[in-house]
Amino acid sequence: MSRRRVIFLAGSFVPALLVVLPLALGVRTAAEALPGRLTDREFWALVTDFSEPDGTFRSDNLLSNEVWLQYVIPDLVKRAKPNRVYLGVGPEQNFTYMAALRPAMAFIVDIRRGNLDLHLLYKALFELSSDRADFVSRLFSRKRPQGLSEESTAAEIFDAFAGVERSEALYAENLKAVQDLLAKQHGFGLSELDQSGIEYVYSAFSTFGPRIMYSSTGSGFFGGGQRQPTYADLMTATDGDAVPHSYLASEDNFRFIKDLESKNLLVPVVGNFAGPKAIRAIGQYLKDKGALVSAFYLSNVEMYLAQDGLMAAFCRNVAALPLDETSMFIRSLRGGRYGQGFGLNSQLGLMAEEVAQCR
Repeated sequence: MSRRRVIFLAGSFVPALLVVLPLALGVRTAAEALPGRLTDREFWALVTDFSEPDGTFRSDNLLSNEVWLQYVIPDLVKRAKPNRVYLGVGPEQNFTYMAALRPAMAFIVDIRRGNLDLHLLYKALFELSSDRADFVSRLFSRKRPQGLSEESTAAEIFDAFAGVERSEALYAENLKAVQDLLAKQHGFGLSELDQSGIEYVYSAFSTFGPRIMYSSTGSGFFGGGQRQPTYADLMTATDGDAVPHSYLASEDNFRFIKDLESKNLLVPVVGNFAGPKAIRAIGQYLKDKGALVSAFYLSNVEMYLAQDGLMAAFCRNVAALPLDETSMFIRSLRGGRYGQGFGLNSQLGLMAEEVAQCR
């Protein structure tokens, strides 16, 4: 079945046939259709086969600068469905959205291979860490303080680490463990550039610790005034009702992401949102599996696509994904509905409805 909608564009209207995919009765759910685990070879094949050539961005984007990213979560989880497929861009904010949405599988698509290296580092650290405090210890190369447990809040964990100094010995030990896990245990075909990229990212986290910010490494521009958050700020933030949702807010959130990573179900891909390959390859893979997209976190990438005249190509790429009426865009923009009115706020959008004219 299909429904005829009228899509209003720039003051005019265009009749469009909104095809919600897949529509056939009896389609398996994503949790049933998607693999429960990918082998190391399958995972690396997806990374390699779906990726486009390395691109550039104005910063290395090691962590989010979006202070209010959690404000959208209460409405997001009411509208988007779990056990489907999550798409996103950029660093750790994706873990927070995934912890809320509980997808069966996830793809992170970013124009820079440096972001892929960042996510490979995260993958290794999740797999190596037993709990949140252990993870924070490894991420920032700082000895775990006494007294932290699985019941500790994110604020208690980061308060405990605030006065702990960097350990060079711990850094070297953890870096070797990361490299061995990725290259030897998993057998991923890391290039020399990947290995140096992972080391660069890990060195930055080790150097700046939990106080690292978007601009700490000296690249890029942040326009949020005094609201640039540290890693600790992002992990201890809440939504508008003071409810914490970060991926380190609870042991349950952390273990959900750790489980995805351990099963090779969080796949980083190098790709331009308007490029010819990455998003379309993911779309075909999901269609072959009978799976649907639950949400696509865009950050503020559309701003750059619009500047370069690439919005139509991006729209066509998204239209090739398997969507239904509950598939949601998550955007970051100034003046969005969800936030405090300064810096980047969040906004939701109906994916299938927005890209219907591009099918």
